[in-house]
Amino acid sequence: MNYPRARLLLLTKAPDPGLVKTRLIPLLGEARAAGLYSQLVHDCLGMCSRAALCPVDIWCSPSSDHPFFQQCKVRYQATLHTQAPGDLGQRMSEAIRTTLEEADYVVVIGADCPALGPADLVAAFNALDTGSDVVIGPAEDGGYYLIGMRHHHASLFTDIPWSTPAVLAITEGRIQRQNLSLHTLPLRKDLDTPEDYAVYREGN
Repeated sequence: MNYPRARLLLLTKAPDPGLVKTRLIPLLGEARAAGLYSQLVHDCLGMCSRAALCPVDIWCSPSSDHPFFQQCKVRYQATLHTQAPGDLGQRMSEAIRTTLEEADYVVVIGADCPALGPADLVAAFNALDTGSDVVIGPAEDGGYYLIGMRHHHASLFTDIPWSTPAVLAITEGRIQRQNLSLHTLPLRKDLDTPEDYAVYREGN
């Protein structure tokens, strides 16, 4: 492992029909949307496992006891944690805070960005390893597909209008006001909408 003191955190949901990829349900139906999400999680974990950069922790919703996550634990040699209650910001913040009690720095990702690759993870870890306070992977929809940090900055996750185009701009503004150094990764596309799905299908 290149970064044994780092941790890669995947925040994800169990692929239960009707509860994931809800914006794709009108197009795909509940079962196919859940199947797509399951495939995205496996693809992401497979990529992380092959990259072998650092230990991988899966932060699970609703519970790490879910059979899907138990299978992932064995298949990808990952550590499981149950996500804290609250909105996305509260869940990310608590995962980061907890992990930084033991790790030197953390990178957080979701399973919604098929374009995320090993080079992005290496760039993120290198930036943190060489002194950047925060690293962000900006998404085309105005959010981000990756965030990493060396210290817990709770303000980056509080009172954010999640799932809106304002997420990235607000976060970057707070980073700037706190005089934190920021490393920005390439712009990538998430897979959330029917339009995103059409692009994904063309590439697969």
